[in-house]
Amino acid sequence: MKNRIIATFFSAAAMFLASSAYGQWAPVGPVELIVAAGSGGGNDRTARLLANMLTGAKLVQAPVVVVNKPGAGGVIAQNYLNSHRGNGHYLMITNPALLTNPIIGVGTAKYTEVTPVAQLFNEYVLLVAKSSAKVETGKDLIASWKRSPTSLSLAVAPGLGAGPHIAAAMVAQTAGVDPSKLVVVPYVTAAAALTALLGGHVDLMASTTMNVLPFLVSGKVHALGITGPQRIPGQLASVPTWREQGVDVEFGNWRGVVGPDGMTKAQITYWEGVFSKLVALPEWKARVDEEFSQGDYKDSAASKLFLDQENQRLGQLLKRLGLATSK
Repeated sequence: MKNRIIATFFSAAAMFLASSAYGQWAPVGPVELIVAAGSGGGNDRTARLLANMLTGAKLVQAPVVVVNKPGAGGVIAQNYLNSHRGNGHYLMITNPALLTNPIIGVGTAKYTEVTPVAQLFNEYVLLVAKSSAKVETGKDLIASWKRSPTSLSLAVAPGLGAGPHIAAAMVAQTAGVDPSKLVVVPYVTAAAALTALLGGHVDLMASTTMNVLPFLVSGKVHALGITGPQRIPGQLASVPTWREQGVDVEFGNWRGVVGPDGMTKAQITYWEGVFSKLVALPEWKARVDEEFSQGDYKDSAASKLFLDQENQRLGQLLKRLGLATSK
């Protein structure tokens, strides 16, 4: 046992020295992928897919584990991440909540307090109506909103200011409708919002694709438009973008990866190399397609620029909606 411990120590030390030579870096122990939510959600699914593919494709030699840190609007997860300041063994999965939560006062963790590593893909938002609804197309919806913004009720989850609400508000605003006047009904989960829609308690629902796909396929709901730059192939090929319907809107419920504050250039370079290889794998592309998402890889510098621009865009919209509490 003693000899095994000594051998393990010297093996780890050799890996560390090798990775440090000439400014290079590589993880020498387990890598943690942190999720600011419980198991089963979109960020958790992304983290588990990454963990499996990073090790399965041998892009990372160290073990990769998923660690769930839910609560406090992402503050618990982000505080945990930054308790390992400058340590490239810790990464966190992100989505627009990284930006919107502090803007609307859900937690205080700011995106400027982490190190952007990569953006991976976009998951777009559908606006759907019950099949028996009066609105059959996106143009019908815009016409109804223009006649009266309060004419139709809209279900969103997991709450006001989240991705689906933002997507619907962008559609309305771009079409010349005051988004703050829409009748928006928040639900804690997409399942609850969908139940309300099917039960006739609300007229519309904004949701990411996977939550409503079975009901689209069965014909219980129909899609009015999707917030992507182009149509999604496969089962969603018949769903028009908003741009096709004269509303110049694009919004992705994106997924990205950040590290703790203070990461070194060598650590960032290592992870950029890993993720750039990952997104080129046919298996990765196939899994992204299965989720009806679209790849949108950005390296660390491009991710930082994207987050800065997105923070400004979303901040302005949330302020117009009366949801912004930050200055």
